[in-house]
Amino acid sequence: MNPLELKSMADGRAYKYVSLKLNREKRYADLTVRGPQADLPTTPEEVHKLGDAYWPLQAYRELDDVLLHLRVNEPETGLVCLRTEGNIDDVLAVDKTLAVHRDDWLIREIIAHMARVLRRLDLTSKSFFALIEPGSCFAGNLLELALSSDRTYMLNNPDESIEIATSELNTGALPMSNGLTRLQSRFLAEPAKVDEVLSHEGRFDTEAADKAGLITFAPDDLDWEDEIRVAIEERTSLSPDALTGMEASLRFAGPETMDTKIYGRLTAWQNWIFQRPNAVGPQGALTNYGKPTQAQFDYKRT
Repeated sequence: MNPLELKSMADGRAYKYVSLKLNREKRYADLTVRGPQADLPTTPEEVHKLGDAYWPLQAYRELDDVLLHLRVNEPETGLVCLRTEGNIDDVLAVDKTLAVHRDDWLIREIIAHMARVLRRLDLTSKSFFALIEPGSCFAGNLLELALSSDRTYMLNNPDESIEIATSELNTGALPMSNGLTRLQSRFLAEPAKVDEVLSHEGRFDTEAADKAGLITFAPDDLDWEDEIRVAIEERTSLSPDALTGMEASLRFAGPETMDTKIYGRLTAWQNWIFQRPNAVGPQGALTNYGKPTQAQFDYKRT
């Protein structure tokens, strides 16, 4: 398999389909995934011929690489703003090819790799905000990025075409570590809503997505920039250890598995909240609770 096409810069990294811009002073990053081009292969033979340049394989290898980079090399980056760029129809066309030919060994392995990368995102100790704007393509497999995020903001502007969509890959091909789909985890208390979302005809505009419970906030164009700015400033000001535990608990609702016990909720709570200096150190939150002094945090993430 050929090495990734990577351009490393002081303030980020650029691949063919993925780009990362680091805002180190504000402790957050912008991560953009670009969707596929039109007219990609539709048969296993064509996919085999294209090899590692096939969009689902190359894009998710790049996403995997950038997640590892953030984990290992950018510990003080506590928040990642996820965006997508591209055409929803092209994303759905790729998903259809993958779903129809999933019995082919290469396509089966590509889907398995996509699922592993998405689980790596779930298990990354950083906050994730998905920002759905004009030109976004959060559909099918890329909709999983929004569903895995801690918050999802979708611009509400009737003058712009802003939509999201589901595909067959959202029904179980890309499971979380708890064994559920991200839709099942999102609607754990209302399981009937999963079928409602999957049976929805056509795409979801902002109002439909908000009504269906697929997004967290739907600011209008007048409030969009301020809402995002305030949300970023608020999230990056909180204790990174407390956020690690909170995010793990919210991401992995429902059944407990060995993966979630080792890498998710249990490890997050036991190891990263009550025992570290951000909580019990001289300047920690618990030490300063009820005092006129303010906690001071080490913002390095695990």
